[in-house]
Amino acid sequence: MTALLFDGVHAGYGPYRALFDISATLGDGEALALLGRNGVGKSTFVRVASGLVPVSAGRLVVLDRPVRRSAPHVLARAGVVHLPEGVGLFAGLTIEENLVLRVGGSTAAERRDRLAHALDALPAALRDRRRARAGQLSGGQQRLVAVAAAIAARPRLLLADEPALGLSPAAAAEVYAALVAARSPGTAMVIVETRLDRVASLCTRAIVLDGGTVAYDGAIDDADEIAAALLGVRGAA
Repeated sequence: MTALLFDGVHAGYGPYRALFDISATLGDGEALALLGRNGVGKSTFVRVASGLVPVSAGRLVVLDRPVRRSAPHVLARAGVVHLPEGVGLFAGLTIEENLVLRVGGSTAAERRDRLAHALDALPAALRDRRRARAGQLSGGQQRLVAVAAAIAARPRLLLADEPALGLSPAAAAEVYAALVAARSPGTAMVIVETRLDRVASLCTRAIVLDGGTVAYDGAIDDADEIAAALLGVRGAA
């Protein structure tokens, strides 16, 4: 199965164009790192893939479904989970209540199973505090809860937009350890990052965007080519 296909895709926001003639393919169960500095189209790429931003030209296929217009709810039901950058929790709700809102499931039994799976994905210290209000958690702990919920939703395609944005090195390492543990043959991933070292153990392929176009698409262990592509990126620092 093709998890994601961009074929000559153009997309943007009103008159502003963010992606230009993007072509890329993601196979079932493949993990892709989407690299580049800020302002080069990485977030737009995953918003297009989740149906939040419509394609203005070209062809988009998500989980073998041709997508002709913005349809985030349809794609979510098909198994697409989008974890936006800087995602937070409802501060007045407990960890467990936040998880219940996020894990999904079509039956009560499935929701209970997913909640248990999400709790298992958390460090023991957070599991023990599952009835604590989310507003009492650090930013890194909140991000871990959001990642655990995304994993427990059992996505066929997980789109994670800078999951470690703004976190301390220790918290970022915990978030990526959770994503590595979540790897399964049935889940394809697109991980948006600015740093290659964070995704090197998680992804097998990398795409570098430069000004809304593909500057590199290949193996993630080709560090010299990736570095050359990143040095050519022109965007906001």
